[in-house]
Amino acid sequence: MDAKQGALVAAILGSVVVSVDATVVNVALPAITDDLGGGLSGQQWVVNAYLLTLAALILVSGSLADLFGERRIFTLGVVGFGVTSVLCAAAPSIEVLVAARALQGVSGALLTPAALAILIAVFPTAERGRAIGTWTAWGGIGILLGPLLGGQIVDSTSWRVVFAINVPIVLGTLALAARYVPEGTRGAGPRPHVDARGAVLAALGLAGPTFALIQQPQYGWGSPGVLVPLLGGLVLLGAFLRHEARAREPMLPLGLFARPNFCWGNVETLVMYAGIALFGFFVGLFLQQVAGYSALKAGTIGLVPTGMMFVLSRRFGALADRFGPRLFMGVGPLFVALGFLAMLRLDESVAFASDLLPALILFGLGLSITVSPLTAAVLADADESNAGIASAVNNAIARTAGLLATAGVGAVLAASYASGVSANLEGARLSSAGSALIERAKERALNVPDVSALPAADRGPVVEATRAAAIDAFHLGMVIAAVLLTLGGLAGLLKIRNPDPCETKAADCAGGQLAGAPQSAARGEAERAPAPA
Repeated sequence: MDAKQGALVAAILGSVVVSVDATVVNVALPAITDDLGGGLSGQQWVVNAYLLTLAALILVSGSLADLFGERRIFTLGVVGFGVTSVLCAAAPSIEVLVAARALQGVSGALLTPAALAILIAVFPTAERGRAIGTWTAWGGIGILLGPLLGGQIVDSTSWRVVFAINVPIVLGTLALAARYVPEGTRGAGPRPHVDARGAVLAALGLAGPTFALIQQPQYGWGSPGVLVPLLGGLVLLGAFLRHEARAREPMLPLGLFARPNFCWGNVETLVMYAGIALFGFFVGLFLQQVAGYSALKAGTIGLVPTGMMFVLSRRFGALADRFGPRLFMGVGPLFVALGFLAMLRLDESVAFASDLLPALILFGLGLSITVSPLTAAVLADADESNAGIASAVNNAIARTAGLLATAGVGAVLAASYASGVSANLEGARLSSAGSALIERAKERALNVPDVSALPAADRGPVVEATRAAAIDAFHLGMVIAAVLLTLGGLAGLLKIRNPDPCETKAADCAGGQLAGAPQSAARGEAERAPAPA
């Protein structure tokens, strides 16, 4: 293995572990809740703590790599990821696990843009596009492997191994980086400015509404514990936008949003990634907690849409280069919406071939139609000097979409489930044990509790009431997702502009990744943003 290959493998391993951990935890959530408690809010925080810090810091991390050197920041991120993985695996409580996941997101935000910077520094221009393409492809494979790997581990060992397995990968990555990644490859030039104030305002501004949405079912909308973080977060987000508008070197250049395709392309990114997050989080929970799927079986559902994306996305990208992105960005989300509506067939008995597969095919086809044209439209609307930050903004919006979708729709589903259980049991005479179990079930949502310890007279009513409420809440979530995707498709049809036939910039991006990874050497030269994690 020569130096360039070694650096590429190190960058791939570092980024793959980040992408795997973005999805691997979804199928482990029921097992985590059984062990540590926390209910639905705990499950949401295990996912969202990671996404929160990743989304808030990924924009500024590229500047840190430029300032301190890509090898140093990459190594720091990899070491941090290993340490926080151990903390996750050893977490004695749900609170410790959530804190460790937040720190894990910080580490992921550090190492991902640094990995791309390493490739740009090590590979000459003629070889850079292929190296970056290989790196981004493995990131997609990591997203695919996450649920499968997590399901197998949870079913055969423990959810803790899902995190502990990162440690040998981290050690191998560090060994490769120490041997093959050169020190001090950054060229001479002005030292980049790090927008630390913007990063802090973004992190706190996102954290406030996220906390309020997740905790609202427990505290209530009128509680100071919900209103204060909600309003405080919104104020901080306003301060963030004000700061970015005035900053000398903002981490979020607001002027880019004056360009129609960049603006509306990112609106569609927000919608598409919200849909992906809702699919991965709530469909996985429903299949395990209501339909009785094992963690491994639930993890395999991602094979269909991901496999379709690998096969079809480049072909649709080529078609979009020929005919323009508007039609594809309009029709694709509508297919995803149909996929969500097809999931209204799901109830307590889910047959994969007849019930689930049609929805997965529609979902995968919609993503395949949309991803490459979306990437091309967003990046083509930014000039060469802004290609890196344009991709970084698109990536951060994608991460934020998952964060807000699981928190916001989760609050709606939790309220629907709780009210449904109460309505279904109206007039029922339960024992004190049955009533206590119902109150605990309401905190978890989308679940049918174990009734084996209840008196025989309670078992039937409790199971029937919670199962019906869970199915109704899940169906409501699918309808909300379908509405969001429909609005995204309409935005694509009405707001996206096809480029002039003489413009060829968008062709460089054909077949790109969902969040806008660079695909050509020319793009890679300016790129400093991470590929999808």
